[in-house]
Amino acid sequence: MTQAPTPTADTVRRLVRALLKEGGAGGPGPEVRPVREEGAAFTWWVGTRHVLRLAPDRDAAVRQRRELRLRDLVRPHVPVAVPTGVAHGEWSPGLTYTLDTKVPGGTAEEHDVSAVGEADLAGLLGGLREVPPRQADALGVPRAAPRSLEALRRMAVAAAERLARADEFEAPRLHQLTPPGAAQLAAQPASAVLVHHRLRGEHLVVSADGRVRGVLDWTDVVLGDPAEDIAGLALAVGSGAAVRAATLAGYGARPCLRGLWLARCDTVVRLAERLDGRGIDPAPLLRTQLRRAWEAILLERVTELREDGEEEG
Repeated sequence: MTQAPTPTADTVRRLVRALLKEGGAGGPGPEVRPVREEGAAFTWWVGTRHVLRLAPDRDAAVRQRRELRLRDLVRPHVPVAVPTGVAHGEWSPGLTYTLDTKVPGGTAEEHDVSAVGEADLAGLLGGLREVPPRQADALGVPRAAPRSLEALRRMAVAAAERLARADEFEAPRLHQLTPPGAAQLAAQPASAVLVHHRLRGEHLVVSADGRVRGVLDWTDVVLGDPAEDIAGLALAVGSGAAVRAATLAGYGARPCLRGLWLARCDTVVRLAERLDGRGIDPAPLLRTQLRRAWEAILLERVTELREDGEEEG
């Protein structure tokens, strides 16, 4: 894979000056600054109204081109904003960019989601279920096989012992998920829907009043296991809010509990990897996600799982 050039502020400034026609040929143009200060910057704020995303490699460029069409497919089905493109093209040979209008608001890491915001999330999950799979297939959206919860459980058990030695986690908490329980929570056949696959706090646009106003970054969308998005919401807004939103969206106990345990096992594994010097996510964020995922919820007391699609009382 060809190594992408490292974008600089001058690179970005020249590009957006031409796109937005601001500042004239020799003018300063709009202010640009990277969204994240650490590492190579491929996402930039442009003034106060736009965001520029640069594909770092050719695989990302393929996903970005698909995302432009996918956002148009998704937009009519969901009650929250999906970014609108202003311009797109190549910033380096074979490497794409999109200049989008900024969705106003903060993130779920900055603002708590209110009860009305949970209804927004329910509308999002329900809307993704409504997107016709054939239309997603026609855009080249890949299909992803469900993960094995039992395999993930075994990884988490070993990781929990590592965290216990570091006084980060009580390993016996994972005993709540037994091998028979993991088997019972296996993904059901023919349950594939459109899955955002990156419903993390930084991708949820939340207003100060707790409403979910938009969802960002649609480059990793797949047709797959809806429990993955429930798991993502558990990391972003907590297990209670995630399960309430999924239940409002019409999901039964099985996918809700599956999403809950995917999130819990993932957080244990990822924090253990970070403590061992692997992974790039900050340890404080991983600890926060672990705390959110391990919130106790009433649904865990359910002993007989209903079939998918049945409403929960």
